[in-house]
Amino acid sequence: MTIAVIDYSMGNLHSVHKALQHVTDEQVFITSSPDEIHKADRIVFPGQGAARDCMSELHKRELVDVVMETAHSKPFLGVCMGMQVLMEHSKEGGGVDCIGLYKGEVQHFTDYIGATDSHGNRLKIPQMGWNEVRHVQDHPLWKGIADNARFYFVHSYFVDPEDKSIIAGETEFGIRYPSAIAKDNVFAIQAHPEKSADDGLQLLKNFALWKP
Repeated sequence: MTIAVIDYSMGNLHSVHKALQHVTDEQVFITSSPDEIHKADRIVFPGQGAARDCMSELHKRELVDVVMETAHSKPFLGVCMGMQVLMEHSKEGGGVDCIGLYKGEVQHFTDYIGATDSHGNRLKIPQMGWNEVRHVQDHPLWKGIADNARFYFVHSYFVDPEDKSIIAGETEFGIRYPSAIAKDNVFAIQAHPEKSADDGLQLLKNFALWKP
């Protein structure tokens, strides 16, 4: 079995690659080749930075179609920006069209929350650090991970899918927002599992073993 980590110059590729190698004996490789991505058994789609830059790189490398195709056909894990650009559109940077695997918008926290949460705690955007993920779906990728386990986040935007049934996890940051989505062979999470200690590694291990 092979696991392809998609390289479009916008992700923390090497830490994701290293974390996957730590949890599985299967071949894990980084690639920007559509042919190699198509041939892989599992796909990891990471990402960091701005949505417009991510979409620009995906178009430049002719990877939009292969992301869409593999997200329909193989075990597929989206991480951080690799989750957000699965939506139709992001409000980031004045607005940008995304891949459109799922109907929905990527929203900015400042449109929904104030300077403090309901307890009076100051909220600093971007959300940066550890926060809890509440399980909404009973999903195989949560195996061995406690409900409300803490994961590491760095982001100012969050996904707002039209179909709420795909929400797999939620997190509180001024509002309760979707921090993980899942449908069929796709699982995506806003947090960085490769930076989330044992629970993050467990999620990556679950992905390597997952048979949708």
